[in-house]
Amino acid sequence: MRYIIIGAGAVGGVIGGRLAGSGHEVVLVARGAHYQALRDSGLRLRVPEGELTHRLPVVDGPAALGELRPDDVLVLAVKTQDSVAALQTWAPIPVAGGGTAAERLPLFCAQNGVESQRLALRLFRRVYGVCVWLPSTYVEPGVVSAAGSPLTGILHLGRHPHGTDETAHHVAADLEKSSFEAPVVADVARWQYAKLLGNLANALEAVTGPLVGEESLALLRRVRAEGEAVLDAAGIAYASAEEQQAVRGDKVTLVPLDGVPRGGGSSWQSLTRGTGTIEADYLNGEIALLGRLNGVPTPLNELLQHLANTFARERREAGSMPVEELVRRADEAVAAADGPLELDH
Repeated sequence: MRYIIIGAGAVGGVIGGRLAGSGHEVVLVARGAHYQALRDSGLRLRVPEGELTHRLPVVDGPAALGELRPDDVLVLAVKTQDSVAALQTWAPIPVAGGGTAAERLPLFCAQNGVESQRLALRLFRRVYGVCVWLPSTYVEPGVVSAAGSPLTGILHLGRHPHGTDETAHHVAADLEKSSFEAPVVADVARWQYAKLLGNLANALEAVTGPLVGEESLALLRRVRAEGEAVLDAAGIAYASAEEQQAVRGDKVTLVPLDGVPRGGGSSWQSLTRGTGTIEADYLNGEIALLGRLNGVPTPLNELLQHLANTFARERREAGSMPVEELVRRADEAVAAADGPLELDH
């Protein structure tokens, strides 16, 4: 199989680099300065064993590849806010022997949140969810890092909306030869919703900085409790913290890496890079959406969604709001909430 990594940033670059390092055929898809650096100097992957350079085919879109191959596996690793454009670009590309990518090829959504699989399923027949437990960083154009050891990450795989198949097992086997653990599960969404609850911290970290003080952690507990209440009201199952810990154990322990400054998660990285967009609409915004659908107020997640989007749009510095200010605004938002939402039946 040939892996086409659509969005070779922090997550996609690490997955592509690790697959290439274990002998698998990989094509990277990138844009802008990152594309130029990958094309000119290769993918530089900083991991606990050192910096690895992979000279791989790099394209900025499907035109450079011509017809796709029947054994191609598409890995969608862009931020969710960029999914629609990527899906619409790749879906109609012809595959050798007849048909299009949307009709014939498997698409694995290696992204935060739960929305991209639904977006993909409107176009692609064979869609797979990936619960991404992969601490990684986009360091600079052409350079990504992953500090996990002894494993680089844990990637639960499954068909969307549910089930497993031979393709999922083949991909999992390739990943497990490439420094990952890749359980194939019939209920991958249950793991993704659990990850979603953890990702509610992304906007909080992006706005106020590292979550180390008791005031930050207390606010995070309130934000997560709001998310759990929404999922419970919606009847959506999610893996418990205990179940996640039992799977992860100490398999992905972060170690210091030379030349990689200590940074934050994906939303913090978006602000630091000044991309102008952030994925809060599909993390905290997912909770807000489910809250409105199920009559549960979500003032804390709505506030974080609004602030993260404002920071991204105005290109404000990551971590520049004092946590005391955010707590004050959070208390005001909760006080202004009217209790359970009234839904007409």
